[in-house]
Amino acid sequence: MNSFRIYHNPRCSKSRQTLALLNENGIEPEVVEYLKTPITPGEVASLLELLHLSPRQIMRTKEAEYKEQGLADSELSDAALINAIAKSPKLLERPIVVKGELAVIGRPPENVLTLLD
Repeated sequence: MNSFRIYHNPRCSKSRQTLALLNENGIEPEVVEYLKTPITPGEVASLLELLHLSPRQIMRTKEAEYKEQGLADSELSDAALINAIAKSPKLLERPIVVKGELAVIGRPPENVLTLLD
């Protein structure tokens, strides 16, 4: 069985609910507290590949950093957005759960149930 990893923010209720849902299903994932141990641009790019999403789709656009860094600019490249997420990990939508070559965003937390099959 593939191991699970959760990109987790313990202060986020959806992240805590997602982790609890995994635990209730007998899964003890590797927990990556990405605000304590920021992820690299390469890791962000890998997550995007697994999620089949663009950088904007995993960005928290209501965070102050989003506005402060001018990230709403539609001219910004994917690489610039990926670097912004790595530099300011608060911008990363959470939680993200990875199982092997599959990943989902735990919003709502029940999304992770698709990884249990």
